[in-house]
Amino acid sequence: MERAEVLKRVIGILTDAQDIRRAVEAGENGDQGEHEEAPASAGVATLLLNEMLPSIRVPADATPQQVAALVAEALGPALHTMVSGFSLAFTSLAMVHDSGRTDVSSIEVLRELALEIEAGTYDEGS
Repeated sequence: MERAEVLKRVIGILTDAQDIRRAVEAGENGDQGEHEEAPASAGVATLLLNEMLPSIRVPADATPQQVAALVAEALGPALHTMVSGFSLAFTSLAMVHDSGRTDVSSIEVLRELALEIEAGTYDEGS
């Protein structure tokens, strides 16, 4: 999965989480109780993980150190990209919050970030 796609998926997860939280706060959680937020959010995050994380083949005779090295080598780049995406979104939201702006919602900040990503603003090497 390309970096830009991962960043957009991260924004989607955060947007979905906000929608779920608003629904729970508004009492639209039906008979599910207060824990409805976790399964829906987990579903989106799990889908992203399943799409991003590679399969890892480990030889049957591998030592624990070899297993650790294989896992780190395989998962490192994908996890780095995901963490970068969440960090970028958090920083974007925090900067607006810290500036005291009340004329823009968090959804609008995320929407603008998605447009910037689509335009290539955050491509590697830019």
